[in-house]
Amino acid sequence: MRARRLARWLRDCRGRTGLSQDAVAARLGWSQQKVGHIETGRNKANPDDVALMLDMYGVVTPEREVILDLAERAEQRGWWTDYADVLSSPYVALEDEAARIGEWSPLVVPGLLQTPDYARALLTAGNLGGASDREIERSLMARMARQTIVTRQTNPPDLHVILGEAVLRQKVGGPAVLRDQLDRLLKEARRPNVTIQVLRSDTGEHVGLDGAFILLGYAEEADPDVAYTEGFHGVTYLENPQVVARCSVAFERIRAQACDPQESAAMIGAAAEQ
Repeated sequence: MRARRLARWLRDCRGRTGLSQDAVAARLGWSQQKVGHIETGRNKANPDDVALMLDMYGVVTPEREVILDLAERAEQRGWWTDYADVLSSPYVALEDEAARIGEWSPLVVPGLLQTPDYARALLTAGNLGGASDREIERSLMARMARQTIVTRQTNPPDLHVILGEAVLRQKVGGPAVLRDQLDRLLKEARRPNVTIQVLRSDTGEHVGLDGAFILLGYAEEADPDVAYTEGFHGVTYLENPQVVARCSVAFERIRAQACDPQESAAMIGAAAEQ
C-alpha cells in the first residue's frame, strides 16, 4: 500500500511538470522501463532515486519531506514478513494500512479480537491440510501479532465488528474458553476505536445471510476501499468500486438491524455469565 501510494504521488509530481517518462529517464540516465515500474509500484523506489526525481520535478518542502518519508517507510519490512512460513495472503498488509475496518462475522469472533485459546481451537479445527503442531502455534503467534494494530499508539484503525448472536453460544474450545473470549470482547468494546454490535438470531431474513465479509477503508481518498471474503474456496479480494459499494450498503443494513453497542454489551455479558 505504501509503495502504491508513493508511485501515485511520483506520477502526479511528474504530471505537473509536463515531462514524459522518456524525458525523465533520459535526464536521469535510466531506462524508461525503470521509471514506468516505479510509477506503477511494480518496483519499490529507493529513497535516493526518489530524491533525484523530486529534484527534477522541483518539489520543495513540506511536500518533499512527506514524499521522502513515505519512500523510507515503503522500504521497511512489514511485521508479517517474519511469519512468511504461515502467512501467504497479502490481506494482513492491506489490513495494516487500513484506517477503517468493518467486519460482519456471523459464526466466529474475528481474528483481531480472539483470545489465544479461542484462536488455537479454531486453527486446530480448521486444520485440513495436516499442519504440524508447530505450524499451528506459528499461525497462532502470527494472529496475536496481527492484533496489535488495534492497540497501537499511532493511527489505530476504527474497528466496527458485527457479530451474529450464534457467536455468543458456539462453545469454541469449551465453555471456559468461550467465557474468557466473551470477557475479552467486553474489554475490547471499551476502546475508543472499537465498536461491537450483535445481530439477534431472531432477526429473520437479512442481507448478511449471504456470508461473512470484511471492508477495508483508507485515509487517502485515492486509495480504493477493498472488500474481502474467505472460506474453503480460498480468499477473494473485491476492488471494483461498484461491488465494494454494494458491500458497504450491505454492512450498513446489517448495522442498522443489529442491537446498539450498549445492548450488545449486555447480551455478551449475559452470555458470559451463562
